[in-house]
Amino acid sequence: MGIECFQFIDGFNDVSLPWIHSLAFQKALEAGVGMLEFDLRLTKDNVVVVIHDETVDRTTNGSGPVGDYTWAELRQLDAGGWFGKVFEGLKIPSFEELCDLIEPYPELLLNVEVKSSPHAKQVVDQAMGMLKERGYLPRCVFTCFDAAVIAYLHDTYNVKTQGFMADEMYNFDPGEQGTYSKMWAIAFPMRLLTAERVKAFQEKGLLPWCYCPDTEEQVAYALDCGVTLLTCNNPLPAIRRLQEIR
Repeated sequence: MGIECFQFIDGFNDVSLPWIHSLAFQKALEAGVGMLEFDLRLTKDNVVVVIHDETVDRTTNGSGPVGDYTWAELRQLDAGGWFGKVFEGLKIPSFEELCDLIEPYPELLLNVEVKSSPHAKQVVDQAMGMLKERGYLPRCVFTCFDAAVIAYLHDTYNVKTQGFMADEMYNFDPGEQGTYSKMWAIAFPMRLLTAERVKAFQEKGLLPWCYCPDTEEQVAYALDCGVTLLTCNNPLPAIRRLQEIR
């Protein structure tokens, strides 16, 4: 059973490190992941930053929407102290800083998730410019839960996109030339993953992926279902399984 690569989502957020900062990404790279998945949002002054949540409340010592902060204001927030004193002073990275971090890894694949927001298409446009300038674009796939953004990525930039099942997305278009036709891959949450669904979407021509198989049992189940890529909060069980298979 083939495995294309293992993703690593955001950082060891439920293992040993706080997430959404460069240290977590660096540890993921050192662990040997084949792809990084990360989330992009826009600051008040139009800087693309890497953060999962719509607000800064959960992962910093601040509060309020990311889009209410300028980049300079975001840089004043502590993105590590909430997890432990040793991590105090860690910062939310900009997309440019993440691009700098991955420069020594020319084989690394990237899953660029544009978070759903009124500014999502602007985030796409700015991210595309940076990725093209650095030569990273050929190794990217783009993800969004908003089907309108998936369509924009596909129709405007002709890039590879990863979407989700219809009920998991906003603005889904069920037509023959609709959302599924603009997707290259589909990702299943573990709660919806079955071998039957994997087969059905493979027959539609989509690559079957899944997210959050974070235990050895979940990894084994996902592979038995036929998925070809796993997005993990904790990549270590998946990496161990890959080493066994190889």
